[in-house]
Amino acid sequence: MNFTEQAFVFPCAGDELLGIVAMPEEPAKTGVLVVVGGPQYRAGSHRQFLLLSRALARTGYPAMRFDHSGMGDSGGRPICFEALHDNISAAIDAFQKKCPNVSRVVLWGLCDAASASLLYLDARKDRRVSGVVLLNPWVRAEASLARAHIKHYYGRRLMQAEFWRKVATGRFGLRQAIGGFMGNLRKAAQKTESARSDEALPFQGKMLRGIEGFSGEVLLLLSENDYTAKEFLEVVRKDRAWAAILGRLTRKEVGGADHTFSSASWRKEVETLTIDWLDDLAKKT
Repeated sequence: MNFTEQAFVFPCAGDELLGIVAMPEEPAKTGVLVVVGGPQYRAGSHRQFLLLSRALARTGYPAMRFDHSGMGDSGGRPICFEALHDNISAAIDAFQKKCPNVSRVVLWGLCDAASASLLYLDARKDRRVSGVVLLNPWVRAEASLARAHIKHYYGRRLMQAEFWRKVATGRFGLRQAIGGFMGNLRKAAQKTESARSDEALPFQGKMLRGIEGFSGEVLLLLSENDYTAKEFLEVVRKDRAWAAILGRLTRKEVGGADHTFSSASWRKEVETLTIDWLDDLAKKT
């Protein structure tokens, strides 16, 4: 399907942010807002967000990507992923103004942008959001990262012939490695904060609260070779509430993929999985 792209400026809390909409000739009622996280701008790593938006538009789904405050061509001061609520809300306003046919919005985010999407659901409970696509959600904490390293790194190293060759030839820093391993064991034993109504609730708890209270559809996409994804699964494994959530969402793994889906084939698979899920979502609404 043919589509057009339009760049525009929209207001947010006194600043001006830059957005780009990819509009199909015959737009669906569901549109995708790509939330950008980290030190990133609207194109994304390896131009993934740009290519995804165009792929969506060719299939009939309007898509918008934007630079959040202080990044790319947007004004204002840089803000962290935990404080993107105003940005996301203003972007949805602008998206629906540019694409009046869009009555349902799906938030699509990678890493801390996925986390920001869940934090937005917790903070704003925006009924315009009918679905979220979460790619390798960021739940970084010392204990969960240490558990992921112990489970996925140390065991794999012991199975590698190169590791034992380094040990045999004295090229392996055994004392340093043991120190690192013991340090990870201590961190892994730390308890994770579990309170959920406290003002001091960590962002991971707010993410959980956001997805628990969300009645829309969720697609979870995980890279096979990514410690952020492995850490997320460790958090899920240790927390019954997260495990219950995992049981009611759609989960897919991209085999061999790294954190940012750096190859064209991995990015294409993400596009296909996203579009197939959107097609299923359209049938339910």
